Amino acid sequence: MPQGRRADIVRVLIVEDDPSLGEALSEGLRLQGFGPVWVRTGLDGLAAAPDADVVLLDLGLPDLDGLEVCRRIRAVSDVSVIMLSARGDELDRVLGLEAGADDYLVKPFSSRELVARLHGLERRRDRAELAGQSQPPAALTSSASVTGNPSTEVRLGTLTLDGRTRTVAIAGRPVELTHKEFDLLAALLADPGAVCRREDLMSEVWDSHWFGSTKTLNVHVASLRAKLGDPGWIETVRGVGFRAAAAP
Repeated sequence: MPQGRRADIVRVLIVEDDPSLGEALSEGLRLQGFGPVWVRTGLDGLAAAPDADVVLLDLGLPDLDGLEVCRRIRAVSDVSVIMLSARGDELDRVLGLEAGADDYLVKPFSSRELVARLHGLERRRDRAELAGQSQPPAALTSSASVTGNPSTEVRLGTLTLDGRTRTVAIAGRPVELTHKEFDLLAALLADPGAVCRREDLMSEVWDSHWFGSTKTLNVHVASLRAKLGDPGWIETVRGVGFRAAAAP
């Protein structure tokens, strides 16, 4: 932790070249108890990212494409990244998530929604740290926990998910997934074939107090299907949710 920084303040790095939005975000987050740091270029964002707890990343930066900035951050850090963009098409969201973003906010967005998502990321980080401190010995762990987060290896057909190394492979071929995509697949594989309700997946993978649209789940499912190479791995149960199935 950087010297002089209070442990209870979440440091939010804002990478945004629009002065009016950058100033508004900085002031609004400061009033909400966060510790905002605002930079205007992708290179400055890369330099400041290691000291941040969350990165708010604009896609339209003057020096580097926001997707490239996200990829570079993700290559060296697991800091939470929320992309900010005026482009809200499903393809744009998928590209952002594939680059390694944890979430995607379409401009304009409300301060309430942004703060709710930041608090959600903070709660999940705290729970993950607590779970890591209380992790039982490997010999005592089961193949999958009741929360849908496998602690060892889970297989479904040719698909293999290893919870210890957070890796996925199909017929031995590695599949690169973002954090959220892995968590979503893990939740579905906790009980292959069983239907997972949309509400349960949102609570499990995102947060029980999620304020955003469930379209986020649709985007992650679409991205996950594309990376797995066959939509048959995740079946849609209309009006209910999704389930994992062995692709034909």
